[in-house]
Amino acid sequence: MIRFEHVSFSYEKGKQVLHDLSFDIKDGESVGLIGANGAGKSTIMKVMLGLIKAEGRVTMAGLEMNDANLAEIRRKTGFVLQNSDNQMFMPTVYEDLVFAPMNYGMSKEEADRKAAAILQQLGISDLKDRYNHRLSGGEKRMAAIAVILAMDPEVILMDEPTSALDPYNRRIVLNTIRSMKGTRLVASHDLDLILDVCDRVILIDQGRVIAEGSAEQILRDRGLLEAHRLELPLRYQ
Repeated sequence: MIRFEHVSFSYEKGKQVLHDLSFDIKDGESVGLIGANGAGKSTIMKVMLGLIKAEGRVTMAGLEMNDANLAEIRRKTGFVLQNSDNQMFMPTVYEDLVFAPMNYGMSKEEADRKAAAILQQLGISDLKDRYNHRLSGGEKRMAAIAVILAMDPEVILMDEPTSALDPYNRRIVLNTIRSMKGTRLVASHDLDLILDVCDRVILIDQGRVIAEGSAEQILRDRGLLEAHRLELPLRYQ
């Protein structure tokens, strides 16, 4: 479903961010992408969306990343951004929820039903008619996740999905990620979240794959994590 083959990228000459990355994520897998600040996690996700062009070969949703396939890749891929302000662009939560489904051919009635079901699932039906610019950080995060679910993507990329959330909404998001269909890649510093929702983990440092393995195997390894400026999940401390 997702494949990186010898992928490298530099934002400017002489400052390489990704170094010869190769990894695979199978259809239906839930994978955690972990690493300290500046490790390259957000850059990897930008490459996956075609927001930046890297050297090497990238496959997304079974399609090779190129100009001809880019629109189809983005149609099949949902991305929960780290900053929800960059994701919500319609006046109200409801308008954002129905925008993509209706643009992809869904009737207004179908889009209304889907929006209502997703808002209820996330426990945020009260946000339906709220103006996005008046939402709190946590409310925007929940609304942004709802917008992605409305697209029924085959691949879901989530960059720090629980940032700005209180414990109650964090639990809702955790359960929502668990119940999602499709392939999921979750980048987060919240290693307890990664342990709860991911089957496998890829550890990145300075744009290189340091380790891959089951979530339990990687996240129990104190020496490995501390060597790359990470701490054990609370569960293992």
